[in-house]
Amino acid sequence: MATGKVLVVAGGGGGGRPNNGNDVGAAGGGAGGVLYDAAYTLTAQAYGVTVGGGGAGGAGTGNVIGSNGSDSVFDSLTAVGGGGGGVPGGVTGGNGGSGGGSATTNPSAGTGTGGQGNNGGINTAGGAEWGAGGGGGAGAVGGSGNTTNGGAGGAGVSNSITGSAVNYGGGGGGGIGNTSGTPGAGGTGGGGAGSENNGAPTAGTANTGGGGGGSGGSGAAAQNGGAGGSGVVVVAYLTADFTHTGGNSTGVDGSYTWVRFTSSGTLTLTTAAAGPANLKSRDTNLKANIKSIDTNLIANVKSVDTIT
Repeated sequence: MATGKVLVVAGGGGGGRPNNGNDVGAAGGGAGGVLYDAAYTLTAQAYGVTVGGGGAGGAGTGNVIGSNGSDSVFDSLTAVGGGGGGVPGGVTGGNGGSGGGSATTNPSAGTGTGGQGNNGGINTAGGAEWGAGGGGGAGAVGGSGNTTNGGAGGAGVSNSITGSAVNYGGGGGGGIGNTSGTPGAGGTGGGGAGSENNGAPTAGTANTGGGGGGSGGSGAAAQNGGAGGSGVVVVAYLTADFTHTGGNSTGVDGSYTWVRFTSSGTLTLTTAAAGPANLKSRDTNLKANIKSIDTNLIANVKSVDTIT
């Protein structure tokens, strides 16, 4: 039994797609939940690892909400997939690791999961043609849309489990129907940007759990919502404690070996073989008796100066 570090990021929610005959904006998807434990108990065994996929952006005809992202799982840690982005017509964003945004003032945006993410933003202007809310991020609530801008996706969080700082869990930006407006930017941590005037929103970045951007436009010309980014699982263990098999990539950071899963698989930890003992002495005192299995004395080991 030993202590390691574990990062679990779920898939982000997809952005919404608007289609009610007018220039309208749909909301950004919420980021996948982010869980980090810097003192997680690890043992020599095989661990199943599930990496959640990003939710699909809203697609088809009519106002179509984005799909929620899928959960990521390592042992007892489950990060919840992000909520899909909402659309005009009273369809709110989905609840999730972080909540999807709302395209109107009522209903409110999707809610995030405590300790994993935040709520989505809303459309404060009220009219469907204005900017929709951004999806919530792991580090901040999604931004609110207004008469000139779609709401920005909520910011993600930085993590350095691999030795390099990486942002995870950014929310998707909200779309806007006003052709002279500005769609919402994606949140840092892989969130996709929203769109306007029948432009294509941006998908969340793979293996960050970023939410997909919401679409802005009208009728059949409106583009589908941006897909959410897939999640990731990273486990870091003390190199002296274990060896491993499994994972999509691996590396060393100081005394830790890290293993990164960008797709589902199995991490098998095996107890590391113990190294030989070092016997040291600065005098001629007896340092060790070496005995065989039947306890017969084989040798007395003494130092002359220093035995290493």
